[in-house]
Amino acid sequence: MERAEFWVSLTAGGIAGVCVDLILFPLDTIKTRLQSPQGFKKAGGFRGIYAGVPSAAVGSFPNAAAFFVTYEYVKCLLRTASPPYLSPVTHMAAASFGEVVACLIRVPSEVVKQRAQVSPSSSTFQVLSNTLYQEGIQGLYRGYKSTVLREIPFSLVQFPLWESLKDLWSWKQGHVVDSWQSATCGAFAGGFAAAVTTPLDVAKTRIMLAKAGSSNASGNVLSALHSVWRSQGLPGLFAGVVPRMTAISLGGFIFLGTYDKTRRLLL
Repeated sequence: MERAEFWVSLTAGGIAGVCVDLILFPLDTIKTRLQSPQGFKKAGGFRGIYAGVPSAAVGSFPNAAAFFVTYEYVKCLLRTASPPYLSPVTHMAAASFGEVVACLIRVPSEVVKQRAQVSPSSSTFQVLSNTLYQEGIQGLYRGYKSTVLREIPFSLVQFPLWESLKDLWSWKQGHVVDSWQSATCGAFAGGFAAAVTTPLDVAKTRIMLAKAGSSNASGNVLSALHSVWRSQGLPGLFAGVVPRMTAISLGGFIFLGTYDKTRRLLL
């Protein structure tokens, strides 16, 4: 990967991340409150829909930039050493590595954001201070494993599907897809991936919102899933699936479309 490509991927990824996180923040808040163990109304309902937005604003650029730099680097590395028919595997591996790196930035931002979303009366700074005071730095990484376990399956579905849809569309029309076509492929891939990984998202939310010392606070994903299944059944495991699919479909359109367009402008 050349230095110019590195900076282009970093800039395009960061801009795409900021755009999608800020535009779709209200939908993310609704989804978090639907998944909250205290219930939608007690978590704030439709009040303070932008609670936690400073955390998202600060974390979105470096998080998305880290993902795309890693994704493009690993993709470039593997593409030279593997035959074309292994392209989906290359995209899966690149996306997985990208998520592991990006989650080092994403998780602290997500913990603060989600806690602020279900406590609209507290400011983002108060939530951050309370988390550090009560749990230390490890409190900011509560749910790291569950986030990675959610993001890797999500990316294993989304990115190979996005790349395959782009290749198919390019082949059908006889030239490389435009940015809006890439965005459309991203919307479909994101919505499908969001639906099938919703139970993992519910588990991640429960772990991040759990009180210190509770069973979910240990970060055990299977235990969190079992707890939801026992108390709420299948509807509980798919709580927030509609706003999640809507947000991520729109997010896929904005995020991957913006990334593609910015990358073309800069290269």
